[in-house]
Formats: sequence, C-alpha cells, structure tokens
Amino acid sequence: MARLTTTVTLRPDSAVDFHMHTTYSDGRWPAQQVIDFLAKEKFDLIAVTDHDRVDKVAEIQALGAAQSLPVLSGVEMSTEWNGSVGNGRMGDMLCYGFDPEQNELSSLTERVVRRQLENTYEVNEKLRSMGYDFPRQEELLAANGGKLRFPADNAMLLREHGHVPSWHAGIQKMKEAGFYSVRSDMAETVEAVHRSGGVCVIAHPGRRENGFTFYDIALLDQLRAEIPIDGIEMYHPYHSQDMVKAYIEYVEKHDLLGTTGSDSHFISGRMPIKHRAEISRRFLERVGVHVE
Repeated sequence: MARLTTTVTLRPDSAVDFHMHTTYSDGRWPAQQVIDFLAKEKFDLIAVTDHDRVDKVAEIQALGAAQSLPVLSGVEMSTEWNGSVGNGRMGDMLCYGFDPEQNELSSLTERVVRRQLENTYEVNEKLRSMGYDFPRQEELLAANGGKLRFPADNAMLLREHGHVPSWHAGIQKMKEAGFYSVRSDMAETVEAVHRSGGVCVIAHPGRRENGFTFYDIALLDQLRAEIPIDGIEMYHPYHSQDMVKAYIEYVEKHDLLGTTGSDSHFISGRMPIKHRAEISRRFLERVGVHVE
C-alpha cells in the first residue's frame, strides 16, 4: 500500500479531499476536467471515489501525475450490511490504498455494475410500456453515447421529459417500474479490500435522507462488532457540527481512521472542499502518506 504514495509528503495545512465523483459514475465533470480544476485550485492530494469503479483509477492517477497532483487510489463501494444486526442496511464504503491494477475488488465491481445496467434497461423498458416516452433520450444521454449507463439515468429522463416534477419523484416512479438497489455484501467487500492492501471507511455515516442508513454511535459499535471496518468519514457536507464532533471523538476513542470529504459531484453546492491534511493524519500515515 505504501508504494503507491511513498513519495508524497504533506504539510499539516495541505489541502486534501478524499471523496468526489466524475462522469465515470454519477459526477457531472469528466475526469480530465476534474483534475484540471483541482490542480488549478492547488489541492495537494485527492482521491476520486467513483461508485463501484476501480477500472479507471490508474487512468485518473496518470492524469493527476501529469499535473503533479497526487491521486490516492479510491472507490466508493455500494454495499449492504447483512449481519445479524445489519439486516440488509445500506452502508457505502470508501476504500483506499489498493493497487489499481492488481486487486480483488474488480470482480465485485464488475458484478455490481453489470446487474445495475441490466436493471436500468429493464426499468426503462417497463416505463415505456407504462406510457412514458423518451424522444430526447439520445440527446440527454449524449455524454454516454446516447445510451443508458446508470440507474439514475431513468430518473433524469422522466424529469427532463416532464413526466415527473422532481428527481425524487422520478426515483419513486422507477421503483414502480421495478428498480432495485444493487449492492455488494459489506463483509465480503471489506475482506476483499484488506486482501488487496487497502483500508475501508464507512461513507457519510451521518446522512439522514430517505434511503440512507444513519450510523449513530450505538450502530457503529454494532457494525464494528461484526465487520472490521478501519474507520469513518468524519467530515461530510451533510454532517451537522455535533455529528462531526461525535465522530471525531469516536475515531480517537477507538484508534480508528478518520477522513474528510466533500462528496463532490461538481454541481452547484457540491464542489470540492479544502480540508487540512492534519485532520486525517492517522489515515494518511496508514496509506503511506507522510504528514510533517
């Protein structure tokens, strides 16, 4: 793991962001544009964590290297906790520090992406049979070659064609047409990451929106009793100040890894955030990055 970042040394105030997305998953900007922006804004170390995509990590690292911007290998895995307590609870995992070309995550991500795409086409076909037509599909999905790529594409098509008033209404209509969330088993994912030399941090544990599992301190204790996660994302835009404080205290108490991230999708209100490297010192040292 250290060999991937062995040449990187940061100051305590170096600007870092370990959670963002490109058009390789559900972000709005392609990878080159993301790297160009981050280099111009003088970030010192970043991680791109596209959902269930490890096949583009090496490419994004190369784009960063061309502009002297270190890129830590990363991915946000769609997982569910199936233990005695979990009972299918969702819990996205941010995974870092693995070899982008030799790892045990590839087979997991390929399976998830394949099943997601199959369901996306099934939902699209069902929506059409229900009377929803999408004459502008090729135009609206031009970035995808006019083809469906992600589950959320159907929600966008519904909204942009005026069939539903909002994104959330589109998701609900998708569910009526047979949409379901495709996820890897959390324990299997963590084990695969560890065998690949990486670490796993539970993403945005304090999110409370519909569809997200809110991981308070008690639930984190139960999760850690069943699955050996390495840490939690302490800072996230949707975390209240009280939750950030609680997560920092929890990380310190249990000697866990704590990370900071913007969850940027490169849209208004979801842009990268310059967090200080010293906040995630233990995490950085674990993945081979020295902080002065």
